[in-house]
Amino acid sequence: MSKVDLRKSVVERVQAVAGSLTSTEQRLISELLKAPRDVAIGTSSEFANRLGVHEATTSRLARKLGFSSYAEFRDQLRREFLKVSDPAERISATLSDARARGFLPLLVASELSALTAMTDHISDTRILEAAEKLDRRRVFIYGHGNAEVLSVLMERRLRRLGIDSHPLSGSPRDLAEQMLTLSESDALLLFAFRRQPPDYERLMQVAAETKAKTVVISGTIGPSLTPSPDVLLSAPRAGMPDSFQTLTVPMAICNAIILALAARRGPEALATLDRLGELIARFES
Repeated sequence: MSKVDLRKSVVERVQAVAGSLTSTEQRLISELLKAPRDVAIGTSSEFANRLGVHEATTSRLARKLGFSSYAEFRDQLRREFLKVSDPAERISATLSDARARGFLPLLVASELSALTAMTDHISDTRILEAAEKLDRRRVFIYGHGNAEVLSVLMERRLRRLGIDSHPLSGSPRDLAEQMLTLSESDALLLFAFRRQPPDYERLMQVAAETKAKTVVISGTIGPSLTPSPDVLLSAPRAGMPDSFQTLTVPMAICNAIILALAARRGPEALATLDRLGELIARFES
């Protein structure tokens, strides 16, 4: 096997082979992204035991991702996720203290842990890339289940920046009609968390046919989504294994994109916000 290209991240490798991943391999990837540091410092058998699968499964996954061995795969994980200034001990102590104090402190500590780890998965460069893709005439937004809340958030905030935002919802026929006018000058923003949404593949196919830009905000399932988007922003939604998963992390990602878009659009965005202020004053008077 040829020498591994260290410039490619593990997530990029997963995206490249997403269509050939088995359901077990998808679960392993999801488990990896929930606790990348733990997998990076553990053994192949420990990784396999997290899901109760045979150790050979993790080795096959490593080879499918382009590594000659599991050891080489683990070395790459360590390069990506084990930072010198790792706050793991501080977060662990916070969680232990929170368990003794009650539900709200535990949730706050878990959210803090997830937000702290988010930059291990998403760089500011990726946020800027997403903003560039969404800086279009119109943005179509799809969120299934709990993600509908984020769709509403982004619809309102994009509109306030002067971007026509269109939520996608309803039956397959409704989605077909709503996607009818999607064009090359538009963008498609999708949310995907626990599993690939039922309409994801069809929406992405239409976007590819029309050459519209695509951005996906997701949880640990992100790298396994097929087809892959132009920009994937994927990070765990929980601060510790098996903990309650909230929308805090993807909402933070949304807010970062909005800030980056406002910076890109400059005076145009400010003028739109000024106009909004005038209209609000008029309607509330």
